[in-house]
Amino acid sequence: MYIKIRNLAAKPGDPELILTLSKTSKIQEMRKMIEKELNIGVERQRLFYKGKLLIDDHALFDYDVQLNDVIQLMVRDILPDSKTTTDNQEKPKIKTILEEVASDSEYYTTGERVEMQDINGAWFEATIEKIVKNPNTVDDINIPSKEPDLLFKCLQDNIGYPVRIDCTFDIVRPRAYYIYPRKELSPGMTVLVNYNVDEPKERGYWYDFKISVVMQRSIKGTLFLGRDRAPLKDISIKLIDEIYRIQKPVLNTSNEKDEVPQDIPTKKIPFNCTKCKDDINRKCKECGCRICHGKNNVELILLCDECNNGFHIGCLNPPLTEIPEEDEWYCPQCKIDCNEIVNAGDKLKKSNKKAKMPSANASTSKRDWGKGMACVGRTKECTIAKKDHLGPVPGVEVGTCWLYRQQVSEAGIHRPLVAGIHGSEKHFAYSIVLSGGYEDDLDNGDEFYYTGSGGRDLSGNKRVNEQSCDQKLTRMNKALAMNCNAKFNDKIGAEAKDWRAGKPIRVVRNYKGAKHSKYAPKEGNRYDGIYKVVKYYPEKGLSGFIVWRYYLKRDDDTPAPWHKGGKEYEMIYPPGYKELQEKNKSKEQEKKKGTKRILAEMTNTPSKKAKVEAYVLPEELKKFIKSDSVNEKYWQQCKDSLKDGKIKFYEKVQDIFICICCQEVVHLPITTECVHNICRNCLKRSFASEIYTCPYCRAELGKAYNGKVNENLRSALVFMFPNYEQSR
Repeated sequence: MYIKIRNLAAKPGDPELILTLSKTSKIQEMRKMIEKELNIGVERQRLFYKGKLLIDDHALFDYDVQLNDVIQLMVRDILPDSKTTTDNQEKPKIKTILEEVASDSEYYTTGERVEMQDINGAWFEATIEKIVKNPNTVDDINIPSKEPDLLFKCLQDNIGYPVRIDCTFDIVRPRAYYIYPRKELSPGMTVLVNYNVDEPKERGYWYDFKISVVMQRSIKGTLFLGRDRAPLKDISIKLIDEIYRIQKPVLNTSNEKDEVPQDIPTKKIPFNCTKCKDDINRKCKECGCRICHGKNNVELILLCDECNNGFHIGCLNPPLTEIPEEDEWYCPQCKIDCNEIVNAGDKLKKSNKKAKMPSANASTSKRDWGKGMACVGRTKECTIAKKDHLGPVPGVEVGTCWLYRQQVSEAGIHRPLVAGIHGSEKHFAYSIVLSGGYEDDLDNGDEFYYTGSGGRDLSGNKRVNEQSCDQKLTRMNKALAMNCNAKFNDKIGAEAKDWRAGKPIRVVRNYKGAKHSKYAPKEGNRYDGIYKVVKYYPEKGLSGFIVWRYYLKRDDDTPAPWHKGGKEYEMIYPPGYKELQEKNKSKEQEKKKGTKRILAEMTNTPSKKAKVEAYVLPEELKKFIKSDSVNEKYWQQCKDSLKDGKIKFYEKVQDIFICICCQEVVHLPITTECVHNICRNCLKRSFASEIYTCPYCRAELGKAYNGKVNENLRSALVFMFPNYEQSR
């Protein structure tokens, strides 16, 4: 693999040093390479990676250095005396004890039953135990509060055990008690419904819901998640007999304030513990003390920060007399032995996981396993679309080519690095790769026969092997069958009557499939669009064992690369890869001619480049960009890349409008007065930490800064990346 060395003393514009190293390479080996290239003595080099000072006799693997990562180089003249170094000395922590000051609310009273909202947007029933002055009053930068100076100390008791939580006015509201009859429901109403986000068929928690369609046995509409009310559209609610009216806060002195009946039942929610069904009198090691299994004295139960199990302080050996003051606590099974702590200057000790990996024997083995691209893995993850996203990924065109499978995964087209099918047997398959791994595959371009996975003995760390047993219609094979528009049958298979109504599958062709197909790319991996499963069935394969075969047809409006009007775009290389090839072209590649076909072809400059068609912005996107006048200079930088095609334009937008805090495309963007774009939640976290400056330039924003979401920028980003908000 290759990494970058960035000299902190270099002038702006100076190129970074690119080194080709193995994951098993020692730090001292890297120092010698830096000395040879930059003429900086080994004794003058201080190397940092992710805030850690790199020490000799350690391998890059020990620090988890990945492909194309940047290592900071600080050049020093005199080594500092370790006795006088005070950089790492921690400042003493100052504890401040804030005294609670009782207060009164104009809307709520002590002892009143209310609903409180958690961070995921769900509403839970609770009782107000006390109302006090808020010692850390900070006006919310988006949601106005009627009583921002108050703090409501609530007791939540409908989850099997009491929990005390401090709430502000914005996340408290009167208890909902009125259940709508079906005849009173109508489109446009906002109500309180029960929904399980992970398992829609199971009982879930209570969320706000805006009705769009009322049907006989269900309603459809938009569910609001999180305190920022992120919309989840086209949700169907089956529990139509449990739809509540949302109660709004009313002044205590008003005649409009309802008297809540005392006999209304508590709203049902999922069991916190399915084993004991939240029975407070039943002993349970899952939700009670891990030792005595009791649930008494909940306030004296410690949760381990590693295994998340609970322990009574009196049940520990030796027992504790009070709750520890440390922020983190670990049970005896998870606590690290003091003898395993590495002292300054000592060699790192390998974890149990790393002790089983090839690097553990790097000192005794001569095999250099960590230099190839197969050991790299993903360096980033796609957040433009969810992992279970069906259909095309916004910004990725048919005919896009990548050199390595890891890049295909990072683009969100096919996420597994090795497996040929990506999906879930409970849902569907999202994408497949045609790589010629099975002799029964038959590729005719617009249609092909695909062989399921399994039936091979891959023990002994084998990547491929001969067929050795029958395949079964389970796991990924079942996931791919679920895409077929026909009733599932794991005995004889099924065929769709209307195959176009099936679930879409993204198809990637790999260069290895060229041994079976003329439609495979000459190198790398190419995205060929959307296909649908027409039928699936078992049959005896060429190996003599039963295999599951799938017949797929292309169903994409964009022409395939082999059709008239279709395109095969220029190869996309990993970041820094082409620079490395240029650097090594004269030194190494000439000596290694004929070793590997792909490496040899990559180093040769193509004689004729494919003509890139300029991208024309859609009229709707033009309007959004024009209305976002505050970011005019940024949009102009993006427009400069229109001549390089749609792919480059989308990549430029992702680079320009990236949040410096979370390193993702800005979500609910706030454009500051210094014209920097930041995610709303990232800015709120900064304010919660009492940092009232711009994360980019440190310009003072002020404690009372009331940043608003830039709806024009948000609309443009949602138009380009329709599902990116749902994946955040």
